Amino acid sequence: MDLHGIDLNLLVAFDALMAERSVTKAGRRIGRTQPAMSAALSRLRSLFDDPLFVRGQDGLQPTPRALELAEPLGRALEEIGRTLGFAQAFDPTTSRVTLSIAVQEHATFKLLPKLVKCLHSRAPATKLAIRTYTARDDAIALLDAGEADIAVGVQPSSAPGRIFTRPLFDEPYVCVVRKGHPAADQPLRLDTFVALEHLLVSPEGDRFGHMDVALAERGLKRSLAITLTQMYAAPALVAGSDLIATLMRGVVEVSGYEDRLMMLEPPLILAPCPYVMCWHRRNDAHPAQIWLRECVLSVA
Repeated sequence: MDLHGIDLNLLVAFDALMAERSVTKAGRRIGRTQPAMSAALSRLRSLFDDPLFVRGQDGLQPTPRALELAEPLGRALEEIGRTLGFAQAFDPTTSRVTLSIAVQEHATFKLLPKLVKCLHSRAPATKLAIRTYTARDDAIALLDAGEADIAVGVQPSSAPGRIFTRPLFDEPYVCVVRKGHPAADQPLRLDTFVALEHLLVSPEGDRFGHMDVALAERGLKRSLAITLTQMYAAPALVAGSDLIATLMRGVVEVSGYEDRLMMLEPPLILAPCPYVMCWHRRNDAHPAQIWLRECVLSVA
């Protein structure tokens, strides 16, 4: 069946005919004249290649094909009505809409528990579809494809005009070593820092991070013993070794290993890592999307 040729009003007419079993009453139900309803019935018969309704003692009687269609078409019309009404207004206390959120790893741990709690209390029937992404620019692809309503993570390297962003928080960097590490007893000197074996977290899989950029500007280079993409594995690895890692403070604080680690001030100044919320232009004015973004801002 060619869906492009279907008039949605025909399905509304079918639903009214199923409810009223009379062309006249069905027309009155949806505000159409009797001739208009008769014409709609004729088009429905042609569309489904079936009589659909035949005259009986108690009015129109549905054929087996009509009975087969009644429930799924009724559900579809109800869902369309909910969707169109939802697009005009959004009541979080009653809405059963599904909202999709893409989050990077750190935002999953730092914001998601608070956000889920907020949504559960303010919109108990709303559903969440959550997916994670790794590389910062993956957010753009997910939003473009409509696979996420919003994305929360490190600011993309560039945001095209169709992608809107809003700052959420900045995450400062700290150096971490295990408690009892020889470097933990005094301020971290640059020469000591460079001489140690390092663990690098790079979600994109590079072997060159922010600290390496700062070191290169001074003609220095550190020794990378381990490079990994999962930042929340780093605190456990550092806690059980003599490695040093430069991590976002928030990762250490929610990792569960804070009591086994010593946080030190980096020997070089590093700009904090900005986390942002991104969304597509097409979702900017949608009432539910506005509400969702306000929830994210409130917990961030």
